[in-house]
Amino acid sequence: MTYSYEQLHTFTLGMLAKIGCPEDQAKTAADVLLSADLRGVDSHGVARLSGYVRLWEKGRINATPNVRVVHETPSTAVVDGDGGLGLVVAPYAMKVAIEKAKIAGTGWVSVKNSNHYGIAGYHAMQALDHDMIGISLTNASPLVAPTFSQERLLGTNPIAVAIPAKDQPPFVADMATTTAANGKLEILQRKGMDTPTGWVQDKDGNQTTSANGVKDGGALLPLGGDREHGSHKGYALGSIVDIFSAVLSGANYGPWVPPFVAFLEPDPNPVGEGIGHFFGAMRVDAFRPADEFKAHMDNWITRFRAAKPTPGNEKVLIPGDPERELEAIRMKDGIPLLDPVVKDLTELGERFGVKF
Repeated sequence: MTYSYEQLHTFTLGMLAKIGCPEDQAKTAADVLLSADLRGVDSHGVARLSGYVRLWEKGRINATPNVRVVHETPSTAVVDGDGGLGLVVAPYAMKVAIEKAKIAGTGWVSVKNSNHYGIAGYHAMQALDHDMIGISLTNASPLVAPTFSQERLLGTNPIAVAIPAKDQPPFVADMATTTAANGKLEILQRKGMDTPTGWVQDKDGNQTTSANGVKDGGALLPLGGDREHGSHKGYALGSIVDIFSAVLSGANYGPWVPPFVAFLEPDPNPVGEGIGHFFGAMRVDAFRPADEFKAHMDNWITRFRAAKPTPGNEKVLIPGDPERELEAIRMKDGIPLLDPVVKDLTELGERFGVKF
């Protein structure tokens, strides 16, 4: 079934108001959430709304947080999210990074005491309108086994980088540091399908194609899938994200990161506060004139687009192309939702008196 952006945005606003979010924060959160659906990251859009509500019901999300800077230098800051929605905390922190970059050339902000912040790319892209390069990282629930480990010690820990161009669309890389994000497993579960090889290992550490492998005690695998295909590199990238996001800010890291699902309780002996994020904003003209840089980015993008594709493939893509193209289609034709998501949102709306 397909729904318009406006319909889903209005429903999300209504639900966030019901849990007590101030109007301006609810709009920010809805914008972040719906950006995922528009860009085709269906696992991080309205399908997650009921998860945030359940966390609020468990007292693990503060709907009216006092998000604030608790430590800073001219080019750096630590933001305390006060247990708020990451969908609200992250845009605040990215704005701090951008404002610092306007003055110092670059701005770097680490965040503690937050929650799941939606898609990483949304926050990195906020820098583009300021002729800046944006960087967005976050740690997440421990569902990932490091290379050679049976234990789940890391999250999917995404990395996003947004780089402005002149006449070409921006370069936007947004990726998990695992072979696949957990949300993709959720989509396959709803469809009753298996995963490709290299996504998941079972509780004994053996590779499996069961979409329920993580639910059954297994783990997601780092980018690469196994040592022979470079999983040690995915493990290293995920570790860097964890350290920048949490060890640097005072958030929980590794296996102590609170789970996103409300039916699992956080570790009773946390090493920090909430989930952590990390943001960077780099003013292009701190390195070279912005117009000159953006003209060369156009040249870079154009040359890569002109590369001869391999047999059976139509063209070479630039990071951000599929999401941008899908966003234009979905804004015009609507956003498709799977039946289980529609059922979930309908029941959620009925419970809180918000029509879906």
